[in-house]
This record gives sequence, C-alpha cells and structure tokens, in this order.
Amino acid sequence: MDHPGRGAPYSVRTFAKEVGCTPGLIDRLRTGRQKTAGIDEAHSIAEASGVDILVLFAPKTSPELDDTSPEITPTSKE
Repeated sequence: MDHPGRGAPYSVRTFAKEVGCTPGLIDRLRTGRQKTAGIDEAHSIAEASGVDILVLFAPKTSPELDDTSPEITPTSKE
C-alpha cells in the first residue's frame, strides 16, 4: 500500500500505527467490509494518507428511504 501524500510504502500494520487505530479497522475499510469510521479516526486516516477526508469518506448524494423515513406519496395533477 503506497502512501499517496508522502509516496512512502505502508503496510496495513504501519499505517494503522500512524493513524492510531487497529490494523483490523484499516483492513476492513480497505477491503470494503466496513464503509465508515469514527470522526476522529476518519480525520486521522485522511491526515496520514494526505488525502482530503471528503475523498475518503464521501457523504451519500441522496438520502435512502428506510423504515423510519416518512413515506412520500406522489401527487397527481387533475
């Protein structure tokens, strides 16, 4: 794994140490098994990698309806 901000190679273990989190978290994020991180971890990952946080953890572009979302009923023009 290359460090894009500094061009130095990182292993999952050394990157996690730089970030201050567990190697398991970095591995789960890297493989897509986990999509989010805590705000402090996210900032640390962005800083250590030299990439903007919004590039790494982009917010969803539109909300998805779930069981707690109000139902929206389409209106028809008469």
